[in-house]
Amino acid sequence: MTRVRRGYTARRRRRKIRLFASTFRGAHSRLTRTITQQKMRALVSSHRDRGRQKRDFRRLWITRINAVTRDNGVFPTYSKFIHNLYKRQLLLNRKILAQIAIENKNCLYMISNKISQIKKILK
Repeated sequence: MTRVRRGYTARRRRRKIRLFASTFRGAHSRLTRTITQQKMRALVSSHRDRGRQKRDFRRLWITRINAVTRDNGVFPTYSKFIHNLYKRQLLLNRKILAQIAIENKNCLYMISNKISQIKKILK
């Protein structure tokens, strides 16, 4: 039987898969079947964790804002602080509020004092 020279299509496909898995450890970066399984698993995890990352950061920002507003003493809870922000139409998102809370507490104190002053005037 004569020798058949294989085409380069399969080799090119495998090389592309191996480039994706070049940072994996052990057989996960060497064996084609294992690489394809790990690639599927990695893509599923990255898709799932993009949503989880958004949730985690939002929780972190809320925790930071809550800690600073309780230290401030103007608002007893985070929820009342956010409620009054919305009521006064001061539309700052939680990410910005958390950055202000960490880097410049005085600015957040000024915002909360303004809210409380407006609250007293309206009552």
